[in-house]
Amino acid sequence: MRLLNEIRFDNLRGDLFGGVTAAVVALPMALAFGVASGAGPAAGLYGAVLVGLFAALFGSTPTLISEPTGPMTVVMTAVIANLIAVNPEQGLAMAFTVVMMAGLLQMLFGALRLGKYVTMMPYTVISGFMTGIGVILVVLQIGPLLGQAAPPGGVLGTLGALPELFTNLVPAELGLALMTLALVLFFPKRLKTYLPPQLLALVLGTLISILVLDGSELRRIGEIPSGLPSLHWPVFDLDQWKLMALDAVVLAVLGSIDALLTSVIAESLTRKEHDSNKELIGQGLGNLASGMFGGIPGAGATMGTVVNIQTGARSALSGITRALILMVVVLWAAGLTAQIPLAVLAGIALKVGLDIIDWSFLKRAHRVSARAAVIMYGVIGLTVFVDLITAVAVGLFVANVLTIDRLTRLQSRSVRAIQGADDSESLTRDEQAVLERANGRILLFRLGGPLIFGVAKAIARQHAILEEHQVLILDFSEVPTLGVSSSLALEKMVLEDLDAGRQVLIAGAEGDVRQRLDRLGITARLPAEQVVSSSQEALARAEALLATSPRQVPLTKPNAVVV
Repeated sequence: MRLLNEIRFDNLRGDLFGGVTAAVVALPMALAFGVASGAGPAAGLYGAVLVGLFAALFGSTPTLISEPTGPMTVVMTAVIANLIAVNPEQGLAMAFTVVMMAGLLQMLFGALRLGKYVTMMPYTVISGFMTGIGVILVVLQIGPLLGQAAPPGGVLGTLGALPELFTNLVPAELGLALMTLALVLFFPKRLKTYLPPQLLALVLGTLISILVLDGSELRRIGEIPSGLPSLHWPVFDLDQWKLMALDAVVLAVLGSIDALLTSVIAESLTRKEHDSNKELIGQGLGNLASGMFGGIPGAGATMGTVVNIQTGARSALSGITRALILMVVVLWAAGLTAQIPLAVLAGIALKVGLDIIDWSFLKRAHRVSARAAVIMYGVIGLTVFVDLITAVAVGLFVANVLTIDRLTRLQSRSVRAIQGADDSESLTRDEQAVLERANGRILLFRLGGPLIFGVAKAIARQHAILEEHQVLILDFSEVPTLGVSSSLALEKMVLEDLDAGRQVLIAGAEGDVRQRLDRLGITARLPAEQVVSSSQEALARAEALLATSPRQVPLTKPNAVVV
């Protein structure tokens, strides 16, 4: 694994143009997310510079643009509000420490090679929590949209304060916010490549506020300190350590999912593969640096990445260019942003929230699957009214239980206990002939597919039904993997038959399945000649064993039971 991302100079024009365009798109978004988070516009700019620079240098997706995103901002907003509430003096510094911790966790995910597992979530859960985050971001902008500060208490606080917010609305700020929202919503798509609507709304809204609404007392960003950001050392409050650690896990997991999903989009557009583990290390370094210098966290941003690629970028030089341009703004041009109205930024953030909501799946989830719709709406509700970690945990648990149940029912059908020649579809003529001659004294247990833990019950039930036999054959020819629960159920079956004086043969157990049987000691309990390579060989051996054993009274009519 090489240290730096792919930085090339054979596409200089495309990479530079892509970086400049991505910087233009990022500026209003960074300011809006910084204000929305509660950390301030400067924190948004620092996050855009540092996360973008380190992810571009040390990540794995050359065209990925990393910066503060809507989902990360929503979580950071809650982190800042909670920590300031419990520790007014050190709350903000503790929040930046949480960002550092999240970055370290992301680097740990990459070092442990967990990248491929991060996005292995059911789409219903991903759609639900992303939609929930979008709803939160929209609700939190209602106060700024109406010309007032966001009420404390998050979503519930804002909803409870709606009568007061509408009573005290500021018409000038509401007008600016609605103008901004209309501009970014209905801006012609063919012009977006050349002129980002967010930047146009930022400039136009600021000019209108100065030239037309000069007499109105509008809330504005105010002076942003220029120059390099100051270093923030980690601040720990042992009483709040568990809260900070949980917040860091949420940020790390959400940032990893956000970044890797965007990397997949970039990969599909450029046909260039990425290393998810290396990408997590780059993202972690970016968030670590952002937290150290008072920036809000970030991740791979879909809009910035797509714009970057569409304008010709092909290497990480574009992301580095974008970060350097934003750094120039931070160092020397921060004073130009002082007159930007907060209502304009609220309109921009509101549009981001609307974009995060998965409208496409919301409209058809009930037609795709009633269960999927229930999971998705449940995750949305928990995300909005409880918290993200609970929503994801409950959503994953329910989705996985339903999936396991469906797989178990499907897999149980492949557990077939055969004592006669009735099952002509799966038996050869020779095998049918052996079973006919055995007259029910041979029980062929034909297993198929991966034997997950849910199949153990089907195995035990089948064996309980068909106790009367002299020889048991376990056919693993079509089993690629054997779970612990199923292997223990099979072990119990073998031990019961051996204790009852019956003969047991194992057929077709290879690879991982044979290793599992060996580790359990099942194969060691049997003579070597009774562990064979095929069911036909096992039937022949079973018939030979019957010929040398006393003949029992014929059983009732042979049968084939399929679960």
